[in-house]
Amino acid sequence: MTPREISFVSGDAACSAWHFAAGVMPERPVVVMAHGFGGTKDSGLEPFAQRFVAAGVDVLAFDYRGFGASEGTPRQSLSVRRQIDDYHAAVGAARQLDGVDPNRIALWGASFSGGHVLRAAAERADISAVIALTPLTSGAAVSRSAMRSRNLVTSLRWTLTGVKSRIAVGRGSEPTLMPLVSETGGVGALALDGAYESYLSLAGPTWRNEIDCAIGLEVVGVRTTAAAKKLSCPLLVQIADFDQYVPADAVAATAVHGRAQVHRYPCDHFDVWPGHDWFDKAVGDQVAFLSRTLRVQ
Repeated sequence: MTPREISFVSGDAACSAWHFAAGVMPERPVVVMAHGFGGTKDSGLEPFAQRFVAAGVDVLAFDYRGFGASEGTPRQSLSVRRQIDDYHAAVGAARQLDGVDPNRIALWGASFSGGHVLRAAAERADISAVIALTPLTSGAAVSRSAMRSRNLVTSLRWTLTGVKSRIAVGRGSEPTLMPLVSETGGVGALALDGAYESYLSLAGPTWRNEIDCAIGLEVVGVRTTAAAKKLSCPLLVQIADFDQYVPADAVAATAVHGRAQVHRYPCDHFDVWPGHDWFDKAVGDQVAFLSRTLRVQ
């Protein structure tokens, strides 16, 4: 089905969203979802959404402020706190959708946004379930993995540039941008084996291969243990055992704190996405989890 384009306000900007409706019957559950690191809603989210809709669940998929089709400045500048706030605003919008049951809302996040949904759900009492697909749960662990893809001099140079970019943005100027993803060993924020090809295979028309150089300062500060412990709703954590980007042991530790249902897959980070070998299994596990926790008829 073709989604309906809508928008909602978060902070001082309008976020662009797609509403996938599962039918015309009232009181339908809804999943609120957004992409991971620098991603946009037109870059691989729709195949997940279509599976949820087929199971009787509405979906609200949105772009963060400053990314994709959403408004907001600075462009391509990622703030963890701002993106979590966008999730909160998206939940408010989802509650107002025609036919949606405001008491059956689930959050979905993958990779970078997998950490966002843990924190967003821990900050409110009206979330019925959370899905975290290969989530970034420890900024320190991810930063160590990223360091292996570039030499020390390059890392220090980008860190210094990132500090300068953050200062400039704080003063109202434009950020200094770097490639979000590059070939192995390149200058992109992600330069591990297969990252460039995987991103481009998913990329939609609004995706840009650019990110604020201050991204490393945002990533290193991510910690989700406290949020996982605070969660009161069911949690599904999906782990790629050979993940180059978010170390599986760090994800597993967070899953324990969140008393999560855990599914593990013998694959790398992007292998659970559409067009890859483990997508059908991963999304099937998500549908089963949603059907049970949201009491889908």
